[in-house]
Formats: sequence, structure tokens, C-alpha cells
Amino acid sequence: MLDIVDLSKRYGETVALDGASISFRPGTIHTILGENGSGKSTLVKLLSGIVSPDRGAVRLEGRDIAARDPRGFRAAGFATVFQEVLIAPDRTVVDNVLLGYDGLFSRLIPRSQRRQTASRVLGRFAVSPVPLDALAADLPLAAQQLVVLARALLREPRVLILDEVTAALDFADREAVFALMRGQAAEGRLVIFITHRMDEVMSLSDQVTVLRSGRVVRTLTREALKPDELLALMAPETARGLRHG
Repeated sequence: MLDIVDLSKRYGETVALDGASISFRPGTIHTILGENGSGKSTLVKLLSGIVSPDRGAVRLEGRDIAARDPRGFRAAGFATVFQEVLIAPDRTVVDNVLLGYDGLFSRLIPRSQRRQTASRVLGRFAVSPVPLDALAADLPLAAQQLVVLARALLREPRVLILDEVTAALDFADREAVFALMRGQAAEGRLVIFITHRMDEVMSLSDQVTVLRSGRVVRTLTREALKPDELLALMAPETARGLRHG
């Protein structure tokens, strides 16, 4: 469904991503695993149109994606929920869920249906109640993250990218988001999941790609996943220290 081919990005002397090639299958949760500085954040930014690659291609169903900005990737069917919670603090929850959905000069969702639409999307996964008329700035961080996730789901994306989205959530909302991810995959969509929590990796992943120092180390299927081996691929020095400790 989605292929990145020889994808590279450099910031000055720093090589953030170096010749990364990964194939992503539809109907799967594909986890990207790596330590800080491994290239995970750069990959997310490249697949969101925030930055452009120095080299390489992003292909959706065999066709190169020519988009080089977030609007173009959204039009291609990508939606990203970043680790940093991106809200309009002085707008209501309803406005935040629908943020960027309408055109410049027209509303795709009539004013009379906006509140109902926001409630419906949030209701797909939010266990904790989110007051629709509250200002986003007045919500706790966890509720803000749920609002941002609802904004992404409103677009019915073919590729949903989730970057450490569970960090701020309590147990009930985390489990609900996990169920949502499994549902998205069951519908044939692709979920790209960035996490550092090994329990999440083991319970959710259909495939795992390990990054280290900007390079792809290996991609493994669910059947081959073992926590100690993943740690060894991700951080060999740490793994050796634990074995000899």
C-alpha cells in the first residue's frame, strides 16, 4: 500500500534519516521503534509533508506522491496525530475537531450539523467525556489529545500516523484508542504507530520496523517479535549491559 524508498533527510551535518526503505501493508498496524535520535520523528514529518526529503520517494499504491506540504499529504489520504498536542486554544472543542476541514470559502459540514459531527467522531473512541462547547485551552492534556485524534479521524484517512499519542491518556482511554486502531486496520486502512512502550509494541503490532541512527535495522512480523531481540536491535549497547549486569 505504502512504500518509502531510499528516504533521506539531513539537517546541516546531522543525518536524521539515511536511505530508509520500508514497505507498509494495508490492514495492518505497523510500529516504528527506536531510541531518541533514531529517525522516528523525521520519518513522521516526511510522511506528513512538514519537511521534504533530500533523496528518495514516498509511493502510495505504486505511485509517487508529489505532495511536498501537509495539505498535499492530507489530500492523498494521510492524517497525523503528533506527540505535541496541536490545538487552537481559544476555539471550542467543536471548532478544533473540524479545524481545517472546511474550505476557504465554504463549509463542507453545515453549521447545524457541526456539533453533532464532532460528538459522533469523539464518541467512536473517547471514554472520558469531552465537553463540546469548552475552550480547548481549558481541557486537561488528555482531553486535548482526544480532540486532536478526532480531528484526524474526521477525514477518514487511508493512512493514520500516531506519534506517541497514548502518553497523556489514562488506562481506559488508552484501551479505547487501541481498539480504534485495531478497527482501522480491520477496515483495510494502514496505521503507522510510533511508541517506546514495549507492551504496546507486543500487543498491537502486525509489523515492527526498528530504526537506529537514522537507518532501518530490520522489519519483523508479529510472529517474530520478542522483547529482548527488539531491544538488541534498537539499542545493542543497552542490551549487552543488561545481559552482563
